[in-house]
Amino acid sequence: MRLNELYLNGFRNYEETTVEFVPGVNLLVGDNANGKTNLLEAIGYLSTGRAFRTRREQELIRFGAEYAELSAKLFSQEREQTLRAVLFAGRRPRQLFLNGVRQKTAAGIAGVLNSVLFCPEDLLVLKKGAQPRRKMLDNVICQLRPNYDAALAEYTRLLDQKAALLREQEENPSMLAVLPEFNRRMVQIGALLISYRARYLRELSAQAGQFHAEFSGGKETLRLRYQTVSTVTDPFAEKKTIFQQLLDHQQSHYRAELESGQCLSGPHKDDFEAELGGLSVKAFGSQGQTRTAAISLKLAERELFRRDTGEEPVLLLDDVLSELDARRQDFVLNQIRSGQVLITCCEPDRLSDIGKRILIENGQVREDPACI
Repeated sequence: MRLNELYLNGFRNYEETTVEFVPGVNLLVGDNANGKTNLLEAIGYLSTGRAFRTRREQELIRFGAEYAELSAKLFSQEREQTLRAVLFAGRRPRQLFLNGVRQKTAAGIAGVLNSVLFCPEDLLVLKKGAQPRRKMLDNVICQLRPNYDAALAEYTRLLDQKAALLREQEENPSMLAVLPEFNRRMVQIGALLISYRARYLRELSAQAGQFHAEFSGGKETLRLRYQTVSTVTDPFAEKKTIFQQLLDHQQSHYRAELESGQCLSGPHKDDFEAELGGLSVKAFGSQGQTRTAAISLKLAERELFRRDTGEEPVLLLDDVLSELDARRQDFVLNQIRSGQVLITCCEPDRLSDIGKRILIENGQVREDPACI
């Protein structure tokens, strides 16, 4: 997989620009707040149909612009392809295109431009709450499994609608008549999400464990443990079994949801625990252990993409090297000698001999021929 060209018009702080990339390492160089991360966000959006820094697409449109356009030329799945997204100010829905053909949903572009993003926030993801870890899983599985992307989108829509029903039950009690129907459909889709997540996390745990063992010189064993609804005794069971167990949990929380006005049951609360030698990284891991484990997760994510698709995903490193000590920097750099990599950095001296340098200043892009 190779991203050849990215075109932006009205996206974030870019009025209009075109960037060409080389197959190996591409260094995006510039001071903070000049637009380096915005380029990675655009690539991530074309990969998944989602922005990794915001849920509000209006924030992606340049101030004063009526729309934002993102397009990419790439080599993927053994042929040249194009991706295009158009985001509109106001309520008009976005448009997504694959090879000039408009797609109904983001599932239509899934798997075309696979990417793995690693940013400073990911270094502490194992210490945070469940939401960023759940998002990490969802972003990857959506790219690998279009059916999962469609199921997750429907579940999220139903969850938002159910939350609105619960909030408005006192003013409109008649609306609760449709709540059992919502619950049953959410349980059906929830069983599918749990099945996908459990299987992916099992593969991620095995691969991340290998990277971490290499990283720590065999001194530590990393393991990931999936956490879902308490009534689901085996997330690898048949979907009909998971469905019934989810339904039991939903029914036992029905009264509590009405009283609290909140959605208390379902895989939207899923999480995973990282353990080193059987001890929780979140509770007991040092800063160094936490960062090493996070790096292992991201490298494992990239390897699983390669194994599953036969192509290396584009690796996006957003200023992450500056957050690491020299030993961890060296480990990461030694792992990115293959495939296409985009690295944002403010001080590129240590990396000046490993790729093409692209200079970014105030939303303007230019190349440094001496560093190609």
